[in-house]
Amino acid sequence: MARLPKYVVYERRLHRIFASFVIGFLMFLGLLAWAERSGVSRIWLGPIFLFSTVMMYAAIGIYGRTTDPEEYYVAGRRIPPMYNGMAAAADWMSAASFISMAGGLYLQGFSGSEGQSGGLAYVLGWTGGFCLVALLVAPHLRKLNLYTVPDYFSVRYGGRWPRVIAAFAAVVCSFTYVVAQIYGIGLIASRLTGVQFELGILLGLGGVLLCSFLGGMRAITWTQVAQYVVLLLAFLIPVSWLAYKQLGNPLAPLVYGEQLNKITELEKRLANDPAEQEVRAAFLRRAQEYESKLRDIEGSLQRERTAAQDRIRRLKANSADSALIVQANRDLAALPKDVQSARDLWTRQMNESYERAKPLGGMPAHVRPYAGDPNGTPEEQDAFNTTRLNFLALMFCLMVGTAGLPHLLTRYYTTPNVATARASVAWSLFFIAVVYVSAPALATLVKFEVMNNLVGSSFDALPAWMAQWAKVDPSLISVSDINGDRTVQWGEIKLGADIIMLATPEVGGLPYVISGLVAAGGLAAALSTADGLLLTISNALVRDVYCHEINPHVTPEQRVILSKFALLAVAMVAAMVASLKPAEILPLVSASFSLAASAFVPAMVLGIFWARTSAGAAVAGMLAGLGVTVYYMLVNVPGVRANLGLPPGQSLWFGIQPLSAGVFGVPVGFAVTVLVSLVTAPKPAVAPQA
Repeated sequence: MARLPKYVVYERRLHRIFASFVIGFLMFLGLLAWAERSGVSRIWLGPIFLFSTVMMYAAIGIYGRTTDPEEYYVAGRRIPPMYNGMAAAADWMSAASFISMAGGLYLQGFSGSEGQSGGLAYVLGWTGGFCLVALLVAPHLRKLNLYTVPDYFSVRYGGRWPRVIAAFAAVVCSFTYVVAQIYGIGLIASRLTGVQFELGILLGLGGVLLCSFLGGMRAITWTQVAQYVVLLLAFLIPVSWLAYKQLGNPLAPLVYGEQLNKITELEKRLANDPAEQEVRAAFLRRAQEYESKLRDIEGSLQRERTAAQDRIRRLKANSADSALIVQANRDLAALPKDVQSARDLWTRQMNESYERAKPLGGMPAHVRPYAGDPNGTPEEQDAFNTTRLNFLALMFCLMVGTAGLPHLLTRYYTTPNVATARASVAWSLFFIAVVYVSAPALATLVKFEVMNNLVGSSFDALPAWMAQWAKVDPSLISVSDINGDRTVQWGEIKLGADIIMLATPEVGGLPYVISGLVAAGGLAAALSTADGLLLTISNALVRDVYCHEINPHVTPEQRVILSKFALLAVAMVAAMVASLKPAEILPLVSASFSLAASAFVPAMVLGIFWARTSAGAAVAGMLAGLGVTVYYMLVNVPGVRANLGLPPGQSLWFGIQPLSAGVFGVPVGFAVTVLVSLVTAPKPAVAPQA
């Protein structure tokens, strides 16, 4: 018998290991399901899921530990296309995809409203972006045998500034992205174990550091393959279960359309329900009260403080229960500290109350194409055009941003050659599509479950999971009896996008082991992306900046050691920022796509396909594109506007939301790069071009 080539033997060994892992994980799920049926407490099942999965990833990280630069940075360039595609899919399907995308579809419907871009924009933009990666970027970068994305700018353009600016941009967009992942890690870890959110971050972060710190890209790759299996099962099992429960068929993407018609009828009924109208009227009164306070902020704030102090004095004078006195002191402490804080808080609460005073609590109809009416009044036509623009703008930013994200592009350095890089992108798209086609189905089935079963139930019989999630983060869920009838109305329920997927098993009444699986899947999604992002940031700081600009005499082994400690430092800083809960996961991730699109894509694509592109043009284009994007985002942040003395509200261009700022930055980057290249003397390219 002829001797098999070494690489074929390697692939077959990987197939055996992978099959063993899948079988072992399914047996682990079966064991936990048996334990739940045997009476094991949920208090134990959650920590078991968290500990077991994190330790599994840590074991892979320890097994894959290395100090070899080729293994640490690009996994030895020998990852087969299928496994690299699986790892790229896990790297890609971050907390935003797993936790928040279905939530975006639930809250925004298919195409959103004037202030929201719609959930389908995420599905279409993120999926379509891989076509750009396959056609424009991945094979050309793999051809150059590089280690990082800033390497490309150095090799293609020469000089220090293209590399330095690319490294800076990689840090900015990756840090924004990784904060969202660590927030998701804290959310899930705290729910599974019952510990505080901040402690949950540290628990989950331990698994990240053991993988990326010890083994770099080698350990991260095989950890991400395992994490993809976990998140795939965690996504498909609950949506299939819900589809079977509601429709008698587990193939959710094929049958959920039947529920869309029912949701449309339920939306019409709820919009005309007298009890729902009472709730809307209560929110309208609340909004008007906030509006009245904003007319005299200082006086209103002083009156509220005086009233709170008087209440505390009365309670003490009447020897009231100590719990009431403690709560009254907390209410006093919770009041805004100054006029600016009061303005920000009351403006936000006024806008939220006005929004919830609209039909369906301000949520757009699930299947409505766009807000407004193209044939209606001028206001309706304007709403229609603005909604459509925002949908297309966000989809554009997500697609182009996909082609520019450094942590994703680095994945295609790990394949053996250019052909396998192309095949790897195809596998990535397949593994991503398996989950993405189910996301609209999940959002639809959960919304039907809430509308049909939770709405109309008694406040005295609310399920326990609602209070448990509220303890993790009060912004995730809020249910209050606004009209005082002790019956849950649709307008009285406020769910955050980050809770829809995580609470799906509990909403659908599934066994708790499925809740643990979903949480483990969300943790896997967040950990897998956090691994890649932290490695990207540490490599940019050490390999692309320190070793070229500060100390060029560092040996390859010392670079690896420095990268590990930089990774640890960045992880701690990101955890600190995430503990402040700066925003929901989806907005943070969307912002990072706009940043990556405007910073990298113009100079990268022109550098690949247009030999005349010069180094000065690349630098100017990156700075211009990134500058426009960052400016547009920051100038629409309420706190920044207040510090700059700008009026409240937003300064939008063509009604485009700040998260889609890349729609301005990318064209500016292309235009500046082309113009500067045309007016400067052409220079021969340093590297061979495609």
